[in-house]
Amino acid sequence: QLRLVETGGGLVQPGGPLRLSCAASGFTLDYYVIGWFRQAPGKEREEVACISSSGGRTNYADSVKGRFTISRDNAKKMVYLQMNSLRPEDSAIYYCAASSRPWAYRKYDYWGQGTQVTVSS
Repeated sequence: QLRLVETGGGLVQPGGPLRLSCAASGFTLDYYVIGWFRQAPGKEREEVACISSSGGRTNYADSVKGRFTISRDNAKKMVYLQMNSLRPEDSAIYYCAASSRPWAYRKYDYWGQGTQVTVSS
């Protein structure tokens, strides 16, 4: 059974860092593009970052470029989202998702349950 589990969310002060983790089980992570998404109350879900199956390509939303870094360790079946210089507007539920399609045609079929990130003083 394919499963994605996010951890690492919590309350952080503005300007602080936080690292989210996404643990994969039940499938071979190496073959999947992984994306991190977020959704704040009343807002549409936003893709903040994605990484190719090998880790050689990444893409970021303009709103997080230069502050967030996505990475993966296929051997450990883990994907990470390092978030620095956090802002109150980064507060949301963060989800990781997996796509078995090639990078250019990625479509996310599998989703984790999400982890809450709150940026507040």
